[in-house]
Amino acid sequence: MTETKESTPISPSELTYPNWFDGKHLNEVQFCSEFLRDHPMKSINGAFFTTEGRITDENKLRKEVYDRIKPYFTQGITKRVTALIDTMRMECYSRDLPLHHDRIHVKNGTLFLDGNFTPDKDYCRNRLPVSYNPNAPKPEIWLRFLSDLLEIDDILTLQEFMGYCFIPSTKGQKMLLLIGKGGEGKSRIGIVLRALLGSNMNTGSIAKVETSPFARADLEHELVMLDDDMKLEALPQTNNIKAIITAELPMDLEKKGQQSYQGDLYVRFIGLGNGVLQSLYDRSVGFFRRQIILSTKEKDPNRKDDPYIAEKMCAEAEGIFLWALEGLHRLIDNDYKFTV
Repeated sequence: MTETKESTPISPSELTYPNWFDGKHLNEVQFCSEFLRDHPMKSINGAFFTTEGRITDENKLRKEVYDRIKPYFTQGITKRVTALIDTMRMECYSRDLPLHHDRIHVKNGTLFLDGNFTPDKDYCRNRLPVSYNPNAPKPEIWLRFLSDLLEIDDILTLQEFMGYCFIPSTKGQKMLLLIGKGGEGKSRIGIVLRALLGSNMNTGSIAKVETSPFARADLEHELVMLDDDMKLEALPQTNNIKAIITAELPMDLEKKGQQSYQGDLYVRFIGLGNGVLQSLYDRSVGFFRRQIILSTKEKDPNRKDDPYIAEKMCAEAEGIFLWALEGLHRLIDNDYKFTV
């Protein structure tokens, strides 16, 4: 058996230091400049953005910074990583990123709603994890699933609303509710939306938007907020939901332990449940006119459920994207009035 030689540790005197470290002190400005050359980013309201969209997992960024500095320090590394990331926020600070309603940032480039496509990628707030493939096959499993779940006219509404969720716009001024008795399979729609939207979709409680002072800030930069199990309890108030659905100006957002600030919200609400959204006190037309309510069909007692139906539909993501894109074009052509 051949013996393996143990590697000899490199002594501090043999280390070749990077230009941001002199052997004792770390130059934060030089480190951040070098890091941003390798990983171009912009910072808006404390969040980092690249050409791939918003960085939702900041722990991955912290790990990359940690790996760069760990050969030179044995103590206080966590504090140094935090300080460097805070410095980086200032180094790559950007006032804003424009919200474009004429294009969709997809996995393999940029699709303009006039039909043009380019593989070029710009900085953006949201990039979808699905690729644009004009030759993608028709999503037969998805369409068959919808025909069992909804009436034909309601499928058109869902098609338009899913396409509406691809762009950062609130011009439709509606939220979508899918209501059934249970067991119809409507929650599978949420899984398909996750395949289309990825980290650009937030899952949570619509009721929390009204009851938590920090819930609105959690929706910043999100395209969709999905509540896949809406509570049947009536909402104590509806001010926040109504304001977000029709938001056209920056809103006051608050994060825990931080000063409130003005931010853009363009998130769309989708609720799945066994009953409609109710309010304790708000009986105004304004609350109810913002809701599109689709009722599912009765479940066929002879239907044999496929436990792999969600995976099969997600495999059709490129075709479903084209299907929803058709709905978006129809919605825009109709001046953002949904087929109801």
